[in-house]
Amino acid sequence: MVCLMFRMETEVDRERSQLLRSRLRATNTAASPVLRALRGTPDERELPLHVWALDESGALAGGLVGHTWATWLHVTYLWIDEPRRGAGLGSRLLSKAEHLATTERGCRTARLETWDFQAPDFYRRHGYEVVCVIPDYPPGITEYTLTKRLG
Repeated sequence: MVCLMFRMETEVDRERSQLLRSRLRATNTAASPVLRALRGTPDERELPLHVWALDESGALAGGLVGHTWATWLHVTYLWIDEPRRGAGLGSRLLSKAEHLATTERGCRTARLETWDFQAPDFYRRHGYEVVCVIPDYPPGITEYTLTKRLG
């Protein structure tokens, strides 16, 4: 039996992080025919998708930040300014992002994460289904992952 010694380090190292990501990507590509088929196609790249709602003075009233990848829309953030909530602005932002993702980027599915005190019911009303529940993440809060088949 061979005993190997390793030195462990804990500092943040961007160069090593990129090297590790590159090696993991190569390993995953070699192991998955689906990921291999994605390589070299437009769906391979993550593309940012942002939708902004600006008021009459140009101030930010709300917005959606996400990206598309491999025929998926991933909604990262959706936020509406407090005085503008409840007037349909969030629905309009989400609808616009879904429309762009399907018509311009060929997306067929969307996903997002939200906490129990944020908007799980909002997303359910828009056709999203809960596919994962993580209690106590962070402690005292439940995180939901939701997905939706896009038209």
